[in-house]
Amino acid sequence: MNDTVAARLKAVAGPGGFSEDPAEIAPHLEEWRSRYKGRASLLLKPSTTAEVSAILAICNETRTPVVPQAGNTGLVGAQIPFDNEVLLSLSRLNRIRTVDAADSSMIAEAGVVLEAAKLAADDKGLLLPLSLASEGSCTVGGTISTNAGGVNVLRYGMAREQVLGLEVVLADGRVLDLLRTLRKDNTGYDLKQMFIGAEGTLGIVTAAALKLFPKPAVSCTAFLAVPDVKAALAVLARLQSATGSLVNAFEILPHNGMELVLAHIPGTSDPFRVPSPWYVLCEASGAEGLEQIFEGALAVALSDGLASDAVIASSEAQRSALWKLRESMSEAQKKEGASLKHDVAVPVARVADFLDKASAAIAAAVPDGQPVPFGHLGDGNIHFNIQAAKGADVAHFLARWDEIARIVHDVVRDFGGSFSAEHGIGVMKRADLARYKSPVEIDLMRALKRTLDPNNILNPGKLVPE
Repeated sequence: MNDTVAARLKAVAGPGGFSEDPAEIAPHLEEWRSRYKGRASLLLKPSTTAEVSAILAICNETRTPVVPQAGNTGLVGAQIPFDNEVLLSLSRLNRIRTVDAADSSMIAEAGVVLEAAKLAADDKGLLLPLSLASEGSCTVGGTISTNAGGVNVLRYGMAREQVLGLEVVLADGRVLDLLRTLRKDNTGYDLKQMFIGAEGTLGIVTAAALKLFPKPAVSCTAFLAVPDVKAALAVLARLQSATGSLVNAFEILPHNGMELVLAHIPGTSDPFRVPSPWYVLCEASGAEGLEQIFEGALAVALSDGLASDAVIASSEAQRSALWKLRESMSEAQKKEGASLKHDVAVPVARVADFLDKASAAIAAAVPDGQPVPFGHLGDGNIHFNIQAAKGADVAHFLARWDEIARIVHDVVRDFGGSFSAEHGIGVMKRADLARYKSPVEIDLMRALKRTLDPNNILNPGKLVPE
């Protein structure tokens, strides 16, 4: 990028809308796991869709690559500039344009922090059900561009299911205004779907119309000790049947994962006196009277031997303490040391068999590592992480990341699953995409990229295999 192009871009962003200060840019160049570190000399911070439009028009004209970034909470390197591209932060597009209680919808700009969007809905007595561990820093635009999942997918679906409409700036600067809040619109291609989960490679999301729901009157949360994953799945089936599919979260943790949380996360404690091989955190929400149904179903599960113990939260403080055990898993693993991460999904009914086969494969291939699988059992998404054993050669262990990922992902394929359930592709998993997707799927992805971004300026080197 020459000085003339840089000057044009800075003029569009205006005073306060750009930075060339290495200290300010530095936090944008490293992702949470510290696996990827990038390089950029110009950070643009537009505050309006019109400014994003003008910036992309200049970048397209001059063939200047640009990397969009939201809250920088992604885990596959999609948001990191590696070749001194223009870094475009959406953080200043942070207005909630409307919250319509009668329509049960919200229009929020891309830079709105997800937690702020949820609070705005809550103020109107409504629920935005997207719930992620990073919701205090991730944003609406990033959540949509990665099609994030989280703990409520079981009941409400991925981010894709919460999107009614989008505002997107295309590579050439044109604004595609699809900010409709209609529940039914059968007028041809559903164009917004192309940009959800596209990781900024086809256009830059600047605002979204989101679906809201009535806020449940009652929420029931329980933590269970279970002997194995098959028993946990049986509990899930019992709860869904008893509540009429009102279970919105059903999470699983292994014993060794619980040990890491208790060792590294202050303020946590084991709800049970006797350790268990596995733990379940489950939650259901609905109308008054749900508590009796929920507790009754758990009592039957205990009497049938599907669980050995259970704790039901009786206050918000107790609920938060139970959720802290689950949501601290990633942080605890990071504090423990090196680990290899895998974000996979298989059919729910096959999770137990998958874990058996994948764990056996890892035991044979990685004697200096230990599986710590946890996550969203209710929708089949398991974070199959492998923790380095104490005393392991960390450099050698991490150097095997791609090799070990291939072993895990081959098992996932054998079970008809996905090697990326909710984290996306970014730069980390492009080779996996080329390996596990069919040639027809890859051809269509490349065709979309060529059509919408013929000069390849939008997040080049991410997601789409070369």
